[in-house]
Amino acid sequence: MQVRVYAAGKLKDDGLERLCATYIKRVRPFLPVEVVELRSQAAVCKRLHDRADGAIRVLLDERGEQLTTRAWADSLHDARARGARGLALFIGDATGFSDADRSAADHLLALSRMTLPHRLARLILLEQLYRAASLIAGHPYHHE
Repeated sequence: MQVRVYAAGKLKDDGLERLCATYIKRVRPFLPVEVVELRSQAAVCKRLHDRADGAIRVLLDERGEQLTTRAWADSLHDARARGARGLALFIGDATGFSDADRSAADHLLALSRMTLPHRLARLILLEQLYRAASLIAGHPYHHE
């Protein structure tokens, strides 16, 4: 199952960029992950509303469902077991998403009830993808 993270804008912080690259490198043996940086929030929303690829669309939003790491791993495992063609994760910019955008998503996911900067949300999401994938694979990264 291909995972694509759609994000508005480029990372402008070398430290964050290195950390994101580290988690992308770590997760790829378990799960193919690609980060797609789009020029604007409008471009992210356009991808969200375009359902041509058949991927499960998950919008990151503070109003979304909060999951434990185990529940997140289970949902990834279940999606893969059901034969999902892909998983598309959408991170907006500082303006956030509209009600129409939220309605277009298959799921809303909250990394926290607190509002996070979108660049930090990207790092946290990539780490949680790695943590969940390693948990599914029985890798000792995650401890409960």
